[in-house]
This record gives sequence, C-alpha cells and structure tokens, in this order.
Amino acid sequence: MVAIASVSGGGKTTIALEICQLFTDEARSATTLHFDDYDLLGPNDICDWVSRGADYAEWDLTPLVEDLRSLGFDSKSADDYLILDYPFSYLHKQLKEFIDLAVFIATPLDIAMVRRLLRDYEHGSIGDVRQDLQVYLTKARPAYVHMEQTVKPTCDVVVDGARSPAEIAKEVKQAIHSKGRRL
Repeated sequence: MVAIASVSGGGKTTIALEICQLFTDEARSATTLHFDDYDLLGPNDICDWVSRGADYAEWDLTPLVEDLRSLGFDSKSADDYLILDYPFSYLHKQLKEFIDLAVFIATPLDIAMVRRLLRDYEHGSIGDVRQDLQVYLTKARPAYVHMEQTVKPTCDVVVDGARSPAEIAKEVKQAIHSKGRRL
C-alpha cells in the first residue's frame, strides 16, 4: 500500500489515479481509496485543529481501516496494489501499520491554491473565490504550512508537485520498485 500525501490541491487524487493506471496498464491489479470519500469522525474545523496541535488521534479512521481489512491489506500479503489518497502519512496510529510506502507531493502552495480554486469554484462566483482567499490568508495557510513541516518529513519519498501528473506517477512507481516493496 502506498499512501499519497499533500496539501489540499497538491494533487493527491490525480496522482493516486495516475499511479493506479500505470499498474493497471501492466496488467497488475491496482485499486485507489480516497480519504475524502469517507464520512470520518474528526475535527469540524481543520484550522482550529492545527492551531491546537493537530492531534491525529482525534480522527476516527475506522471505516477506512475496515475497508483495508476487507480488501486484505491487514496481512501484508495482499497481491494487489493499493494507492491511498490520504493526507496523514504515518502520523495516524490506525493506518500506520498498513502503509508500505508514504509519498509526499511537495506542491508549491501557490500552485496548490490555484488548483483548489479551479476545482472548487468551477461554477462559483468571484465573491466566493475572494472569500476563500481571505480565509486562506487569515486562517488556513498555517494548516498548509503545518503539513509541509510535519507530514512531509515522515514520508519515504518526496516528489516535486509542480511537475506533470505523468512524471510524478512514473517517479513514484520507480520509488516503489527501487524500495523493493510489494504492495
């Protein structure tokens, strides 16, 4: 299992899907799971959570863990590849044991912000965008910086998030093979 971490807008979902496709193209079984697809119990306000010290134990990841177990990833003998779009790397006890390789996509914060705005406000108003930017400047930026300072150092591999998704996916795939890890 490979965990893909990054800031919001950093490319986790895009890269997870791209890596999965690379393995599928080789006729290997690959699956993606996405943290954001789960209705997990956790802090209501991410910015407040970070300001209080970002205790990862505040997140109950039980539904995700149950899915990993049902897919056979609790035994470390699964024959499949699982690419997990997941922001915490090894920092949460509930998932730490499942991860074979953690990757951090180091996306410059300006690029991540632009990507997020393009994704989230495809049909939004300029007023909505302005409000989001104001929240980022006054409250949310520390959460992004926190990830860079705490999650990134725990990862096994750090890739340049300003590169194309295809280039990043190929680099991660090479890292998987060079580490000799079977996912």
